[in-house]
Amino acid sequence: MKWLSFLFGRRDPVLAGESIDLVEERKERPDAFNQYVLTFYYGIYLHNRRTRIGNCDLRVGHNNELYYAGNIGYHIDPPYRGHHYAYEACQLMVEEAVKNQMDYILITCSPGNEASRKTIERLGATYLETTDVPRDHWLYQRGETVKRIYQVSFADKL
Repeated sequence: MKWLSFLFGRRDPVLAGESIDLVEERKERPDAFNQYVLTFYYGIYLHNRRTRIGNCDLRVGHNNELYYAGNIGYHIDPPYRGHHYAYEACQLMVEEAVKNQMDYILITCSPGNEASRKTIERLGATYLETTDVPRDHWLYQRGETVKRIYQVSFADKL
């Protein structure tokens, strides 16, 4: 883990998993840019290695914007897909959500994104609905007009 100290100025990764590590790259305080919620941004790295394979973020809180965007976002670079790294990253972020006193998270995907749907369902998320994204939402502006909405509850972990 010495490379993490050197590379990121910290002793250990923020969240260490079995296959991956999430390294906090920045934190943004609530403002209009991040829907008025505290947001943590992480790089996803192969465990104990310098290989960055994607990124993810955790948005702490709930509001109308996040109903469609969700509390967790993730991206795995194409060469590293198919190894359940997104699932492991989500598990680590769920643990972090619990530490931030959240009793549930929303996680969403576009209806045609089968890989994300499988990741979300593997988390044990409950399907809530498939719904149209409002025209004034930033997701709609980038072409995501319909979302599948899921919820992961963990009030019993608080």
